[in-house]
Amino acid sequence: PTGIGATQSELEWAINSYTLVFAGLLFTAGLLGDRIGRKKVLLFGILVFGIGSALAAMSASPGELITWRALMGFGAAFVMPATLAVLMNVFERDEQPKAIGIWAGSVGLGIAIGPITGGLLLEHFWWGSIFLVNVPVVVLALIAMVILVPDSRDPKPGKVDPVGVALSIVGLVLLVYGIIRGGELADFTDTTVLLSIVGGLLVLAGFVWHEKRSSHPAIDITYFRKPAFSAAVAAIALVFFALMGVTFFSAFYLQSVRGYSALQSGLLIVPLAAAQMIFAPRARLVVDRFGARAVCTVGMLLVAAGLACFALFDAGTPVWVLCVVFFVQGTGMAHIMPPVTVAVMQA
Repeated sequence: PTGIGATQSELEWAINSYTLVFAGLLFTAGLLGDRIGRKKVLLFGILVFGIGSALAAMSASPGELITWRALMGFGAAFVMPATLAVLMNVFERDEQPKAIGIWAGSVGLGIAIGPITGGLLLEHFWWGSIFLVNVPVVVLALIAMVILVPDSRDPKPGKVDPVGVALSIVGLVLLVYGIIRGGELADFTDTTVLLSIVGGLLVLAGFVWHEKRSSHPAIDITYFRKPAFSAAVAAIALVFFALMGVTFFSAFYLQSVRGYSALQSGLLIVPLAAAQMIFAPRARLVVDRFGARAVCTVGMLLVAAGLACFALFDAGTPVWVLCVVFFVQGTGMAHIMPPVTVAVMQA
């Protein structure tokens, strides 16, 4: 058999179950890392992600695939915040911009390797191989983490805030579900979509209200009074919004509209990844020269220009134009992610 007979909706949920769990648990996973040790949480997250990948590869039905993808998202939620926390603990303050630049550059490497490897595997093996290939990578990562990564935790974690944690999970899950459902229906005025999004926003407003009044808040809301912190958080959200949107859209555009194979489509994303890998580790040098505000502003304008170009693509747009747009997009992102991540972490 060549597949498991998933409908369009089931295919979307194979992607979205991961996103939903990942987004809902990110904040809580970060808190747990601070309390019980970031290395422990990182190892746990990678292990769960690897198990989820192996099970996803063996899925016999769309329902199984959606479930195991959710398990992968659960593991990933524990990895993402812990990696940055470890970086901030290992490197001195003046070395942090360089370390975060390399970290952001590695995102570009992942963007490049993922679609190309996926394309190669789909051309030569069955669909489950794109999940199974994660398993040896996870084993290597676990060995490297055990040997190389020092453990750290918040020396004064304070009391647990179970109400705040519960509100954050419910609020984020409702909000993300509403956005996903709106995309699935291509209608953000649908009752289920509006109820989910409004409900999520109301629960998150309740979370903020609770955190302001709590003697041991899960997050100090006063951080958001710092313009540098709030602007950086907004910028990183918009960059990842653009990045995920572009990669998701490109897969359908390049294969369904243009008729390229999975491997060819992966190779066409390389300019975006290459720009990220080339410029992200060097972004701190540009920031030193021109200042973070100017660099991030130009980066955001480049990303916006790239997104605007996507609106003009059709079935006959020359390939070189696609490559240039992807490269411009990657260049913009590479000059935003490192400085804004440094600003958030150092704040």
